[in-house]
Amino acid sequence: MIALSLAEIAEVVGGQTYDIPDPSVQVTGQVVRDSREVEPGSLFVAFAGEHVDGHDFAAAVVEAGAVAVLASRPVGVPAVVVDDVQRALGALARHVVQKLGATLVALTGSAGKTSTKDLIAQVLRHKAPTVFTPGSLNNEIGLPLTALSATEETRFLVLEMGARGIGHIRYLTELTPPQIGLVINVGTAHIGEFGGREQIAQAKGELVEALPSEADGGAAILNADDPLVRAMAARTGAKVIFFGESGEADVRAENVRLTDRGQPAFRLHTPSGASDVTMRLYGEHHVSNALAAAAVAHELGMSADEIATALSEAGSLSRWRMEVTERPDGVTIVNDAYNANPESMRAALRALAAMGRGRRTWAVLGKMAELGDEALAEHDAVGRLAVRLNVGKLVAVGGREASWLQLGAYNEGSWGEESVHVSDTQAAVDLLRSELRPGDVVLVKASRSVGLERVAQALLPGAAEGEVSAR
Repeated sequence: MIALSLAEIAEVVGGQTYDIPDPSVQVTGQVVRDSREVEPGSLFVAFAGEHVDGHDFAAAVVEAGAVAVLASRPVGVPAVVVDDVQRALGALARHVVQKLGATLVALTGSAGKTSTKDLIAQVLRHKAPTVFTPGSLNNEIGLPLTALSATEETRFLVLEMGARGIGHIRYLTELTPPQIGLVINVGTAHIGEFGGREQIAQAKGELVEALPSEADGGAAILNADDPLVRAMAARTGAKVIFFGESGEADVRAENVRLTDRGQPAFRLHTPSGASDVTMRLYGEHHVSNALAAAAVAHELGMSADEIATALSEAGSLSRWRMEVTERPDGVTIVNDAYNANPESMRAALRALAAMGRGRRTWAVLGKMAELGDEALAEHDAVGRLAVRLNVGKLVAVGGREASWLQLGAYNEGSWGEESVHVSDTQAAVDLLRSELRPGDVVLVKASRSVGLERVAQALLPGAAEGEVSAR
């Protein structure tokens, strides 16, 4: 974080200082909520959770080097005490962002947010120091913590914004007002909570509504291939840049293809020129993500050649998202188990099909959460798609939703033993260990709550042959 005195922090967040001998002492390290991340100069944010109360660690974090604690009550060590720790954290983030003068890029969407955010960050790093959301810490706590990790050298701040209802993104944009806003897509993730894709579009579009006007430097980057996103152009006074494979897109891809390893290649076209891209990531769905990143980079002054070079060098920064590992026996494990929704599940299956040309493929799939009334139809459709893509064997893991996956596959292809429903991750691992052959390709994917990453990890070189460890 940029250096701030405890007196200034107290004024910004509307708090009172307790047990602080010298309010002019500065916070020079990171703002953290995990006591294990404290370093000399840190500010520790004490949240009172259901099982753990951060206030209980106050003495320990100060002993470890924290300058003070942001708390909701006096804790016997230097502290700035506020009524609402979460709102105080947000107020501090807004203050720091305003002082920084960095260009703030915010993005949202139903699928691909984290992968796209990682691509944007890696491209912009070629131009200037860039700070970005780690993993998918995109809520009212993770977002301000990311913003507060910026320093005086930061020129680009790339923030992922998630939403579980109307008004969530609006609140996040109030904490960290963006200059550039990107909407990737509107899909069915969390549709059970929102009630429909139109409601999801309403929530995601709050990002473009928060942008400055074009005269004040605001820019909305919108997916030309998604009608609900394209329509958001009418909701902003910012400059609008379209990306996609559509001919009307300002930033588009031509001659899209997959290499023998399932990595996308294409000709990138921007208003400033064209250049060829061959990505290190896996799956054709990354073309759209790359175009979104390219549109942001173009708006920030990078040439087509610079963007293409950066995209071709970019890798995966976040764990369990199309992580590809080749075992010594030639088996390829694709760990995409961080999360799942219908759009990302279809993209992963298509990537598996491309990677498995001439090889036997396995789709180890589990529940997609928060689909509401659409759950049965969406799981059935994913099972059917596995058949249409000629996946060698579907292993559906878990309860009711997994049975719908397996039934969809069975009804589509009359597969018989080509699809199987197993009760848990241990059963899936036992099956795979007994039946995998050299050269097979295994995709593992489900919603985060299922914990299917344990299946992928159990199949990696060096994994113990015993029981799968619980999370």
